[in-house]
Amino acid sequence: MDGAELNTTILATPAAPVRGIWSTIRSYVLWSHERGTVQYDVMVTLILLFVFFSPRLINFKDKPVEHNPRAAGVVVTPDGQNGFIYQIDAAGIQGTDDDAIRAELLSIIEPVSGEVSISKYEVVRDRSGHILSYRVWIQR
Repeated sequence: MDGAELNTTILATPAAPVRGIWSTIRSYVLWSHERGTVQYDVMVTLILLFVFFSPRLINFKDKPVEHNPRAAGVVVTPDGQNGFIYQIDAAGIQGTDDDAIRAELLSIIEPVSGEVSISKYEVVRDRSGHILSYRVWIQR
């Protein structure tokens, strides 16, 4: 065995960088950095970016309820047949023909009850014939 040399060098894989990456990720997840350090500032920056830009990038399918700009009193009463009757002040209705009145009644009722359709409506008048309110029957 004089002429043969035994090479005992073992090729090592670079384990230190991988271990370093996982320890860095672990320290971010566990929030183990003190305030004022670069790592802390990076985490705060990432959180702020998520908070401010996620509504623009992610569709959360949430929309605000459209508010009716007109002030109209709405009184809701049950009709006895699992439905409701909406009584709406005439001050909120400006239309004169049937289609315009129905459209305005729907624009007042839908923010309160959701998407509905008007099955019928009747005009409530005082003794002199002035319109006081509209009584509206709806169906879903």
